[in-house]
Amino acid sequence: MRILVTGAAGFIGAAVSDVLLARGDEVLGIDNLNDYYQVDLKLARRDRLAQLHGNGFAFRKLDFSDHTALAEGMEGEHFDRILHLGAQPGVRYSIENPRAYIQANVMGHLNILEMARERQVEHMVYASSSSVYGGAEKTPFSVDDRVDHPLSLYAATKKSDELMSETYAHLYRLPQTGLRFFTVYGPWGRPDMMMWLFTARILAGEPIPVFNNGEVWRDFTFIDDIVAGVIASLDAPPADDGTVKAGGSTKPHAIYNIGNHRCEHLMDVIAVLEDACGKKAQLDMLPMQPGDVPRTFADIDAISRDLGYAPTTSVDVGVPKFVDWFRDYHGMKG
Repeated sequence: MRILVTGAAGFIGAAVSDVLLARGDEVLGIDNLNDYYQVDLKLARRDRLAQLHGNGFAFRKLDFSDHTALAEGMEGEHFDRILHLGAQPGVRYSIENPRAYIQANVMGHLNILEMARERQVEHMVYASSSSVYGGAEKTPFSVDDRVDHPLSLYAATKKSDELMSETYAHLYRLPQTGLRFFTVYGPWGRPDMMMWLFTARILAGEPIPVFNNGEVWRDFTFIDDIVAGVIASLDAPPADDGTVKAGGSTKPHAIYNIGNHRCEHLMDVIAVLEDACGKKAQLDMLPMQPGDVPRTFADIDAISRDLGYAPTTSVDVGVPKFVDWFRDYHGMKG
């Protein structure tokens, strides 16, 4: 099977591509390699895939939010399924640069949907986000909950993606699965995420920003567990049989939470980080930042029931693995 992976030089895209290639699939990866964070890290992920998997991995630098560039770049290329993980991520940056989110996450999603429709692909799996739940007080968050009150434009664009996908599943019977990711971390992670930022600052002896005075809870999900869930989803297109799918659609469109089903207090995770780094953190206690939410907690009953998803990595195991990788990547001694 040949799979088009958008955001293939990104954190999750590169990790999933690695496992797909290792099991014998071919991957056509696309990424615009923008400078939202260090391009060198994206290139290192891409080059690692090429070195490990040779001709099984093909890569094109292009911006899928540019319809003309996407059409030209994909001309003559064949793929059976699409794994659409590319996006403009980040809650805070969506406040600073809202147009980037509409372009990448709304126009980009539409362009991939149109390509999937035109080519009649077998299945399209796409990235949504736990951010769609906004400030919901009911926990854990279920895919059956209403998600009509986003707290950031990033969240609003991801909800828009789900709605567009539902429309294409209805009009064109395009099989799709949307995945609401919960706080993904691990080796080869993103520098704008808490785990990387805190690790870098603790090791450098710099204070870490602790929002809402530490009263924050997150469903931290290790990258290996995320990859297992993504591939299980990719391998199981929802049937066009009129039954109600996870998320409530009767079309060939399912939506799943993909998390760890553990709600971790931020201060407890900081303590694990301190142990892994071998240094105490200097805490800069701050109020909640605009657009952020105090708690995320994934109800994973639907994906566990339908696809056998069973995350196994606790923060006590995953955080030290990330810190070890971080030291190695930056040439630091343990």
